[in-house]
Amino acid sequence: MLGTSAQAAANQIHYRTADVAGVEIFYREAGDPKSPTILLLHGFPTSSHMFRDLIPLLADQYHLVAPDYPGFGYSARPKVTEFNYTFDHLADVMEGFVDTLGLKRYSLYMQDFGGPVGFRLATRRPDQVRALIIQNANAYDEGISSGVRDVVLRVWKERTPQTEARLKELFELPVTKRQYLEGAPDPSLVSPDAWEHAQWGMDRPGDKEIQFALHANYGSNVEHYEEWHAYFRKSQPPTLIVWGKGDFVFTPAGAEAYRKDLKNVELHMLNAGHFALETNAAEIAGYIRRFPATRE
Repeated sequence: MLGTSAQAAANQIHYRTADVAGVEIFYREAGDPKSPTILLLHGFPTSSHMFRDLIPLLADQYHLVAPDYPGFGYSARPKVTEFNYTFDHLADVMEGFVDTLGLKRYSLYMQDFGGPVGFRLATRRPDQVRALIIQNANAYDEGISSGVRDVVLRVWKERTPQTEARLKELFELPVTKRQYLEGAPDPSLVSPDAWEHAQWGMDRPGDKEIQFALHANYGSNVEHYEEWHAYFRKSQPPTLIVWGKGDFVFTPAGAEAYRKDLKNVELHMLNAGHFALETNAAEIAGYIRRFPATRE
């Protein structure tokens, strides 16, 4: 048991970098490394910045590690001509990141893009995963909204100037703000820092090309669904689902669908949108603290 001063020091958030196969990865870290680890995998269009409110709420009990993927936040941003921006490759880098930090066992917190990255990690190394914490991260056809199907997945199958133009609209401020505000019961609770930080990332030179490459590859995730379902059925990781029910990107049906393959599931539908942590961080932290599998 840490003393008061030692615990306070452990709870402080550190901002670090790690070299992973020549790529500099920025990450936030807090908590005692001897405590159970939660690896926090962010979504689009944000970064580890999305966990800025959650980390302090859990650092007294957990070891929190939140990396930025290549091309996001403060991590290195190699050009699309220098780095293969696919979800397989992001998972490769995160797998190397886990090894670089020496993380042997952890719970996976996944939101949005964090799902495809995290599920790849889990299927590759199921013995390392203590539990899954899923927040608006989809793995079933039922959860795919018409917008994702008509814009993002369409480019995977039909690459034309028209489909490319529609996809590029996702990287502009109106859509970014919508992702944060739609579905939030009280938009005044959502800090403008959230969408401004996300848009700052995409407006940097070369970043929209990075996002286009990743979104054009998003259809590869759907092709992995059966593999992930097989992992769920075989490994049966304890799973906590906290889902903003006002999400227009991934529908609540996607949350319910996990019950088809997972037996040990705790599901909470939140009065929130796609980025539920912006308004419900304390509620989500409480569910994590009360979910025993994250500590076992």
